[in-house]
Amino acid sequence: MLIDIVCQKICHRPISQIRPREVLELLQEIEKTGRLETARRAKTIIGGVFRLAALTDRAPTDPTVVLRNATKAPKVTHRAAIIQPDRFGELLRAIDGYEWGPSIKCALQALALTFVRPGELRQCMWKDIDLEDGIWRIPASTTKMKRPLDVPITPQLRVILREISPYSRKDSFVFPSPQSFYKPMGSHGLRAALIRLGFGEEMTAHGFRASASSMLNELGYRPDVIEMQLGHIEKNDVRREYNRALYWDERVAMMSEWAK
Repeated sequence: MLIDIVCQKICHRPISQIRPREVLELLQEIEKTGRLETARRAKTIIGGVFRLAALTDRAPTDPTVVLRNATKAPKVTHRAAIIQPDRFGELLRAIDGYEWGPSIKCALQALALTFVRPGELRQCMWKDIDLEDGIWRIPASTTKMKRPLDVPITPQLRVILREISPYSRKDSFVFPSPQSFYKPMGSHGLRAALIRLGFGEEMTAHGFRASASSMLNELGYRPDVIEMQLGHIEKNDVRREYNRALYWDERVAMMSEWAK
């Protein structure tokens, strides 16, 4: 556990006595093991504790402030994605033939159709599904941008929802964990399924977003419409009121064509 790593080194000391050099040595020890992301998270946690201590007069300052450029930045790993239409079609056919659980199969099919973030799909609840209006209303609490997102429900997605219905409960998650109807599917299930299908080196669950973006752009759809459906918000868009229905008719047409 991350907290255990930190506590082994500095938690036994009065917080007012801990100096930047000690924090740096702790972070460097973690970096030596190759866990750069762990070191970054440890620094964030330590900084949060010290800021609270400083506000309550228990420590003079936050020692991580002076360590801003003293630690190594984690390498950004680009998520694998298939952007060739023919190969993407092969992936979809493989998913249709998936035999190791209906929940995983339906979830992968839904990801391919909607290209939402995997976390948004896993957290989807039946109360978010409006079949009458044909809209999946993703609440702000679920999205990365903390803004609501509406996803058109195409006929193909309706079929998937009917197929998954017997394996879930209407008062809970659409794609539940195999262990409990009232827990969402785990984050590793989709990844494991892609590996089992033989696409582990080429595709990730998050990669469906890049696949759709690339191919829809190639098909000539307006970038603004694609980005809106992806739930991306440019910095200058923050100045204006967010409109979850922006480009809605174009988005419905685009998603209907994509589902074919």
